[in-house]
Parts: sequence; structure tokens; C-alpha cells
Amino acid sequence: MAKRRKLEAPSAADLTALEAEFRRETSPKGPLSAPIAQVAADTAQAADLRSAEEKAEIARNRSDAERLREAEGAGRLIAEIPLTDIDEGALIRDRMSMDGEELEELKRSIAAHGLRLPIEVFERQDPVDGKRYGLLSGYRRFMAVQGLHDLWDGDRYETIRAVVRDPGAMGGTFVAMVEENEVRADLSHFERGRISVLAAQEGAFLNTEAAVDALFATGSKAKRSKIRSFALIFEELGDMLVYPESLREKDGLKLATALRAGGESSIRDALAEAAPQTPEEELAALLAAIEAMTPAPVDAGRGGRPKRAATRSRTTDAGFRVDVEQDGADWVLRLSGERVTAGLMRTIADEVEALLSRE
Repeated sequence: MAKRRKLEAPSAADLTALEAEFRRETSPKGPLSAPIAQVAADTAQAADLRSAEEKAEIARNRSDAERLREAEGAGRLIAEIPLTDIDEGALIRDRMSMDGEELEELKRSIAAHGLRLPIEVFERQDPVDGKRYGLLSGYRRFMAVQGLHDLWDGDRYETIRAVVRDPGAMGGTFVAMVEENEVRADLSHFERGRISVLAAQEGAFLNTEAAVDALFATGSKAKRSKIRSFALIFEELGDMLVYPESLREKDGLKLATALRAGGESSIRDALAEAAPQTPEEELAALLAAIEAMTPAPVDAGRGGRPKRAATRSRTTDAGFRVDVEQDGADWVLRLSGERVTAGLMRTIADEVEALLSRE
């Protein structure tokens, strides 16, 4: 009878050695990789019969495509876009008027030499009336090409050279438009104030103050202060002024001061009564209304203390009452209400001092 062999369990060292040998035999390129995958890879590599020049050309094409996509995404490519795809009224323009002679001159230049500077557009998520793009900057150039298209037979002016911008990356559509016009054609203070008010009304900014700070962030504090004054003029008199662009800076600031003093009603009455037909007549009516608001000087020889004349009295939404009075040659700003404190008055005094220092 044969002698039975006694079986012994392998030790931990034996198991480790067996596992290492198994991995070497079955996974020459990596742990537990399927042999069929390695065979397929080797076969595919052997089947690539392209020359080194062809492979280099493919690599260059791939690199060029990546650069093209990057340039397109960054808005560095110039495209030919049909005029019918662009909505020139997508934004409220900061320019109030356009000189007809200058537009005709621009038409002749484009007809002779072509459009040298492309316009800027932004792509809409939801096209309106089939117009895929909104005009961001280059309104005069667009209107000039549009005018040539209306006069020209054929398809020569059916498209326009344009750069597609991302307005969000530029700080918003209004900021981009204002920056473009500030560089190319200086805006008047009234146009700056007007676009600030309209941008706030469109919901692009919290209020007019925030709109001025964002749209003219590179301007000085003094410049922004003047723009706020002209924004006030547009808010209170914009519907009545016929020639606002001819309003000089000095007269505009004087008018804004009168409006802050509560003169809106009397100034509007003066404009309605005068019905000006020229810029000079409109300015004369404004200055006369402002002068009528200024109290006559007190005759010192008559003696006695001059009476206080209240020129403005308002109550804010927060419950503060604000009175502006003239006491002889002095002006008095009076605040009243349960929430008026000494600390608040000191803060207001500091703000007034800073405002007068800027002016």
C-alpha cells in the first residue's frame, strides 16, 4: 500500500513569491493588464504607416485648431456678419445725436478704402426678430455701411466686419459701450449723466450713483461728481430740455445746484412758458429761472435781522426731515427726526466738508 504524502500549507513568504512570479508572467507592461489589450496596441502601432512628415503635419493642424478655438473664445477673430443679423438698437446708446456731415464723410471713406476698423457685437442667447447679435460699439460705422447697402446694388455691403465680444468679461455691455466712445469720441457731461440714469433704470446697476462709479471708474472723483450733477438734470428736466447737449459745464453745475435746492417746479414752469426755439433761448430761460430763485441781497441800512427764507423742505423714507434755509447771507441745513444724533451730525458734517473739498 502506497504511503500517503502529507500536505503542508505554504508559508507567507511562499505565497508572496508565487504572486510576484504570476504578475511577471501575466502582466509584462503593467499590473493585471489584459494580454489582448497589449496585442491590440502593438498591432495598431505597427499598422500606422504614416511618414514622420505626415505625423508632424497632423500635430501642427491640431495645434492650429486649438489656437483658433482659443482666439475665437477670447474675441480676437474678425468675422463677416450679415447686417440683417445685427440689432443696432440692442443697447440704449450713450450718443444722443449723430452729425449728418460726418456720417456722409465716413460713407465716402468706407466706399473708397473699405471698413478699416471692425465693429463690436455680442451674441444673444435668445435672438430677437431673427437678429442673433446686438451692437456693442461702432454705431456710426454700422449706420454708414447700412446706408451704403441701401444705395448699392448687389451684395457688396450685405455683411460687415465685426468682432464678437463677451460683454460679461468686459464689465458689462454698458461699460464696454461707454469705454469705446470715451476713447474714440468724447461724450458730453449730459450724455454721460443720461446713460448713467438709463443704465440704472434698465436694471444694470443698483442706482444712478452705482452706475456712474462703474461706467466711469477710471475718471477722477471731480469728473464723476460733475456727471452726477448732469444725471440729476436728466432725471428732473430731461423730458423738457430740447438742446441739452449745448448746456455748458458751468451752467449745468449751476442748474444742478438749483435743482438740489428744490427749484425743479419753478424751472419747469419757466421752460414751459418760454417754449425756447434755439439753444440760446433755452439757456436764457434756465438762467432767468435760477436767478429768480436767488434771494435779493439784504439792505444793511434798513437794520433788523433778515427773515429766514425756507427754500426746500423734504422728509425722507427713513423718517428724517431735511430743511434748507437762508439766514441772511448764510445757508442753514436743518435735520430733524427721532433718529438724529450727535454722531450722525458729525458724520454728515464730514461728508459735506469732503464734498466741498472735491468741488
